Amino acid sequence: MKHVLKILTLLAAISAFWIVLLETSVVPHSTAWLLPIYFVVSLGCYGLLMVGIGLMRFPTCPHEALLLQQDIVEAKDFLMQNGVDITCNVSDQIQSLAQCGFLGQPKPVLRPCSCRWNAVVHCSPATRTQVQPQAVVLKSGTVQVDSDLGTLADRLRLGSLTEDGLSYKEKFIVRSYEVGINKTATVETIANLLQEVGCNHAQSVGFSTDGFATSPTMRKLHLIWVTARMHIEIYKYPAWSDVVEIETWCQSEGRIGTRRDWILKDFATGEVIGRATSKWVMMNQDTRRLQKVSDEVREEYLVFCPREPRLSFPEENNRSLKKILKVEGPAQNSRLGLVPRRADLDMNQHVNNVTYIGWVLESIPQEIIDSHELQAITLDYRRECQQGDIVDSLTSVEPVEDTPAVSELHQTNGTASVTDDAQECFKFLHLLRLSGDGLEINRGRTEWRKKPAR
Repeated sequence: MKHVLKILTLLAAISAFWIVLLETSVVPHSTAWLLPIYFVVSLGCYGLLMVGIGLMRFPTCPHEALLLQQDIVEAKDFLMQNGVDITCNVSDQIQSLAQCGFLGQPKPVLRPCSCRWNAVVHCSPATRTQVQPQAVVLKSGTVQVDSDLGTLADRLRLGSLTEDGLSYKEKFIVRSYEVGINKTATVETIANLLQEVGCNHAQSVGFSTDGFATSPTMRKLHLIWVTARMHIEIYKYPAWSDVVEIETWCQSEGRIGTRRDWILKDFATGEVIGRATSKWVMMNQDTRRLQKVSDEVREEYLVFCPREPRLSFPEENNRSLKKILKVEGPAQNSRLGLVPRRADLDMNQHVNNVTYIGWVLESIPQEIIDSHELQAITLDYRRECQQGDIVDSLTSVEPVEDTPAVSELHQTNGTASVTDDAQECFKFLHLLRLSGDGLEINRGRTEWRKKPAR
């Protein structure tokens, strides 16, 4: 208020001086009338001069910088004294704050900014779902992880890139609606978690949430990823409220696609409870035709891939490599007339790949469901399925080489051959096809083991 009064007083004094000049004719009237314009122009020039001088003499404020650093050190000491590990990632800090009783209503937190002048950040253009990456790619080609970057969802979810930035780990709590009749997580739950952690990995390095983690070049060319093959092995199903930690990474797979692998662990014990691998190909979203992965797209994602091949199934001749035979002749079990629901469609406008797992299991004999649990499933995706299609699910036992197949399910609960472990492990072949023209949508293979005693 005092500054306003000073300005008004100054303007009043200048106005009075101008009126006196006009009345006394000390200055010719033709000149006196122009004095206010001269005054405004002079004032503007003076302002520009002071701004220029201020920019040239802009202070670095070393004392203020020192005080800010001291405040940061004191804040860290305070958090450490109260049991908060400031070296962990943001999601772990939130857990620690909640456990210590310090987490109340959200408050804004000021963080020091670390500038990287020699860094190139791979991030999506401004969209409604802007994603801030957790990883920064330096010009040297290395990936630097910054846990302070990211959206609110990134900071709240229990996942982050590993230290080298080449894989991603996330922890999930099994919820009550994710368990089935065995009181353990269903295979669809496992598959959904695999898909979720894969998408979160892509988001954490700056890829878009529009179209299942597409890169900038893919979005420009209207390209999307589609699943070509999925193989999942589950050694122990997590139960309700168990915490599962999933690690995932991706790498190149020839010229036409990429692969993604997963390892699932019981977070409480560190025991590996499952593994999975998948192959993905690129498709044009407009023409719905497959397309080779260009060098430009490959360069965008390979920087986040392991330098050396890393496989979740490194064993030779493992089940993930096994070729799936087609169900020939009349199927021994079938479920006809399956119709995709609206909820089965994903953001790429086709039936989500997890839905196919449920359709495959629909034609498994009930006696197998009652006495056994799924231990491995492999799916080869051959054709898109969209809303309005009608699907048939066919299942037959898998023939064993040099052994005639059993044509019906009798006392062996569907085993393809009579062996010593006939009551322990059963193998089936599956086919999903369009009801109208019989076109093949999906081939599958499953292995079942006897349910453990509970």
